[in-house]
Amino acid sequence: MERVLVLGLLSLALLGVVTTSFAQSGLLNSSKLEMFVDELLDMPKILSYEIVSGVPRSKSLEIGMFNTTWKFHRDLPLTHVYAYGVSENTATVPGPTIMALHKIDTYVTWKNYLPQKHMLPWDPTITTATPANKEGIPTVVHLHGGIDEPESDGNPNSWFTAGFKEKGPKWTKETFHYDNNQQPGNLWYHDHAMGLTRINILAGLAGAYIIHHPNLEAPLRLPSGEEFDRALIVFDRSFRTDGSIYMNSTGDNPSIHPHWRPEYFGDAIIVNGKAWPYMTVRRRKYRFRIINASNARFFRFFFTNGLGFIHVGSDSAYLNESVMTNEFLLGPSEIADVVVDFSKSKNDTAILANDAPYPYPSGDPVNESNSKIMKFIILRRPEVDTRRIPKKLIQYPSPDLSSVTQTRYITMYEYDSTTNQPTHLYLNGKSFEAPVTETPKAGTTEVWNVINLTPDNHPLHIHLGLFVALYQTELVNLTEFTNCMTKINNAIKCQISKYARGKSIKVPAQEKGWKNVFKMRPGFMTKILVRFSYIHSNESYPFDASAEPGYVYHCHILDHEDNEMMRPLKFIK
Repeated sequence: MERVLVLGLLSLALLGVVTTSFAQSGLLNSSKLEMFVDELLDMPKILSYEIVSGVPRSKSLEIGMFNTTWKFHRDLPLTHVYAYGVSENTATVPGPTIMALHKIDTYVTWKNYLPQKHMLPWDPTITTATPANKEGIPTVVHLHGGIDEPESDGNPNSWFTAGFKEKGPKWTKETFHYDNNQQPGNLWYHDHAMGLTRINILAGLAGAYIIHHPNLEAPLRLPSGEEFDRALIVFDRSFRTDGSIYMNSTGDNPSIHPHWRPEYFGDAIIVNGKAWPYMTVRRRKYRFRIINASNARFFRFFFTNGLGFIHVGSDSAYLNESVMTNEFLLGPSEIADVVVDFSKSKNDTAILANDAPYPYPSGDPVNESNSKIMKFIILRRPEVDTRRIPKKLIQYPSPDLSSVTQTRYITMYEYDSTTNQPTHLYLNGKSFEAPVTETPKAGTTEVWNVINLTPDNHPLHIHLGLFVALYQTELVNLTEFTNCMTKINNAIKCQISKYARGKSIKVPAQEKGWKNVFKMRPGFMTKILVRFSYIHSNESYPFDASAEPGYVYHCHILDHEDNEMMRPLKFIK
């Protein structure tokens, strides 16, 4: 084994991948890896239904979480990962794309085949899923964007270890039920275990899930088929010289949290399991369902040759109208559904690039490695592409303030140590374990005024609900207001109306639809209208939303979510 490792390091050194300073720490210098040498993968697809006598019927799936290896780059050794798949030999990073049909139920038995000990640092000082015998890796799957029963939502405390040997305090059942009764759109599934989400996803546990509604979608005549309709799951990673995933194991406040750090960033940008891949395309329109599966990185996507994006959907829902942009910002867990017309390119290549600082918005500028996403090689031969992207897409109801039954204030706090480093983050000044305070009723509509008193932009995700961002208003005299909130934690008593009167930032046109994640600007109050009901029909949920273990809402920067920036959401009858 030692001889293999030495030979591997020699090979990497000959390729110019290892420099002295990086080799001393075992960290791979990602900038020395050649870009655009691996072809973009199309992840395996699993149908969650079967056709019997021409009629689609529900099918039960069994998908495992396996301890295996993955090849992220031509010049990297195999990487130890945790991966979803129907078998160990077919498990992939990201996992297989589950293809579902509207109103055809999906049943998935998620099986945990992971080892006794985690391959990444596990910080015991944050609230973490912990087996009684300290053996086994807790996991639970959340279908992000799913409108499903609470028993199948993947509550952080519904975790289980290999063979269901140990189970969390809110464990429900082995087989999850997704009824797919919601609007068609893009979802993704990922691990959601308490205090371990960041490292379980970092290890590879994420995949796409698409709900199709042929009767609604076919008339739109958007690019379709495996060649022209592709899901792109994008995330960042760093690696050690032996190919393993690198995660700094020393916390910013090691005397408080030995391992936890406020954000994870990697320099290698991974798309569908390959670092900076390339894709050969024809001169015609392609559809890309882009999922930001990063722990903390925001991407501001643009093409270096000036190509644009036609947005047709955001998160799990279609937009009412298509929107053209030259660039767009995508926060962690957000999904952009776009069409790109390569016939408009004057070049034979197009680089999908990124220029979002990290942490966003006031962190470091991008470097040569993390500023590139992937390369498109455009064939020269002209194509006849008769498809026209319609201006009008699927029409959903506009937000109706007259239907609001409750107005809430949700405040984001960050707490620092004496060395001015973050120790934890709270929503409404409360830990996750504090008694529930958000208790909506199914079928109702609420307004949430989200106040961000931290220096970071936080992508807020609300389970079960869909919402529309209405206003983004800057807070004036922020220090004065923050001091009051820190003391009494009450926006009304601190006279929020006196402070929420600064400049107003328009919601980007491509984000004006129904979403399940929205980026909360630092020093702003963002007003969202939240609907706890379907948007495509007046039907009631076919399940009891008030059942245990309930739902949650949280920041989707995974390192924040894992360290208390999450609260329970309990529905009442």
